[in-house]
Amino acid sequence: MQDWFIVAIRTLVAIVVLFIMTKLLGKRQVSQLSLFEYITGITVGSLAAYIPLEVDGTWYLGVVSLCVWVLVSLAIEYFQLKSRRFRGIMDGVARVVIKDGKILEDNLKKERMTADELLELLRSKNVFRTADVEFAIMEPSGELNVLVTKENLPLTPKNLGIKVAPEQEPQTVIMDGEIMDEPLSTIGFNRGWLAVELEKQGVALENVFLGQVDSYGQLYVDLFDDQLKVPQPQEKALLLATLKKCEADLEMFSLSTKDKDGKKLYEECSKQLESVIKDVKPLLSR
Repeated sequence: MQDWFIVAIRTLVAIVVLFIMTKLLGKRQVSQLSLFEYITGITVGSLAAYIPLEVDGTWYLGVVSLCVWVLVSLAIEYFQLKSRRFRGIMDGVARVVIKDGKILEDNLKKERMTADELLELLRSKNVFRTADVEFAIMEPSGELNVLVTKENLPLTPKNLGIKVAPEQEPQTVIMDGEIMDEPLSTIGFNRGWLAVELEKQGVALENVFLGQVDSYGQLYVDLFDDQLKVPQPQEKALLLATLKKCEADLEMFSLSTKDKDGKKLYEECSKQLESVIKDVKPLLSR
């Protein structure tokens, strides 16, 4: 039998065995690796490369060694799940390196990390002053997690007491100048509606590279010609402005009329409309 054919068969066997072993080890093998998992990944790859290229009759020993490595790795993962102490021995423990803006030099030395390396990791988290850090911890995976002081936290709608409507996945209704009927029907629209929306924006279907409809029924398009600019949909902004104008008109009517019953009616309608605007504003402000 030709050597090239033998190598080809053994390579296929190695690929199948390596795939099965990798599936057994789980997804952590390709994400955040511990020290032992890192060593296991290198060793398993080396053993898999050994199997097809070993010209002697002992090539199957590579498969045996590969299976032993995987079984040991599975056993270690099992004991890690069962014992926190064993997990600490294998993966290490998290260490606080900054607390209340002060660098803990002793813990930094235990992590074998210099001040320059710590500052580099902080900059990767968009933190440029250690005084702005409330708490920084070095995880066993080697990642630095940082909690900045409250006054340096970014503002969110929740901090301001603003309710924001939940965002749903946009549907792609046009791709490469072709209409995608299934996503279009999923959101309850048809080709006629899409044609009207494209006409509003003054865009021809064949010029659209990508078209998406958000959860509020607004169409956003990206054209093949990047030099052309398409105005953003303004339906929600116009609706919100119209509601505010109606509220202002009602208030003006209540001030201008001399009829007591009419004044009271205008004021009540104005307050009701103000409540409606407050409820729908999160939906119309996105």
